[in-house]
Amino acid sequence: MITTPFARLHQGATPLLLPNAWDVPSALAFARAGYPAIGTTSFGVAASAGRPDGGRASRDATLALAEALRGVPVLLSADIEDGFADEPAAVAGYVAVLARAGVAGVNVEDSTAERLVDPARHVAKIVAIKERCPEVFVNARVDTYWLGQDASPEDTLARADAYARAGADGVFLPGLTDPEVLRALTRRLPVPVNTLVVPDLSLARLADLGVRRVSTGSLPYRAALNAALEVAAAVREGRTPPPGIPYPELQAALVEHDASA
Repeated sequence: MITTPFARLHQGATPLLLPNAWDVPSALAFARAGYPAIGTTSFGVAASAGRPDGGRASRDATLALAEALRGVPVLLSADIEDGFADEPAAVAGYVAVLARAGVAGVNVEDSTAERLVDPARHVAKIVAIKERCPEVFVNARVDTYWLGQDASPEDTLARADAYARAGADGVFLPGLTDPEVLRALTRRLPVPVNTLVVPDLSLARLADLGVRRVSTGSLPYRAALNAALEVAAAVREGRTPPPGIPYPELQAALVEHDASA
């Protein structure tokens, strides 16, 4: 197992909380708030460009974002959907470009067009990535519970274990919220387990269940849109709008980032 700075963040007393950014300002905000690592969100990246999630729509925008964040002193993990290609070599080539831009990890899912793929196909992608980019932390996403397909502990474990044996450095189980199933799977998997935020389970509780990483996914992006609607509604209705990050603070961060680019 790799021992890069990003990999070591998965070995702390509490799970690594990975906030997910969708553009440069959101990434800078998370970095300035002190998070040692951030991820990207395919939904937020695609949606901010006016595209629906999935369908490999965020390929170019994700790469552009990674390149734009090259000088930011924070570790970056990129959400690359299914690798944006069917051919393992093409996926590995894309990850190699991300790695040259400074990306420390990737999240790659075992579904395409909302359907689970044959686990062997995903294994082939993992093997190709690790052969081409051994220092990149590969977080293999298992979409059984996310899509409601083969959503059983047995099928999920079979896929996750195959990906770990193929060289994945972690496995991601979005949509799995049952504490006892989480506990059972983390005990049987030899690599760190990642979940999305589970509203009823604190980081401390997830740590007790064996979870080593918690991603916010698209929640910050969707919450930001909700906050924007609340600002407009408050002004329309004569209420005090919720506060935002001060303009001078954001402007200063962007000026600094632009100067270092």
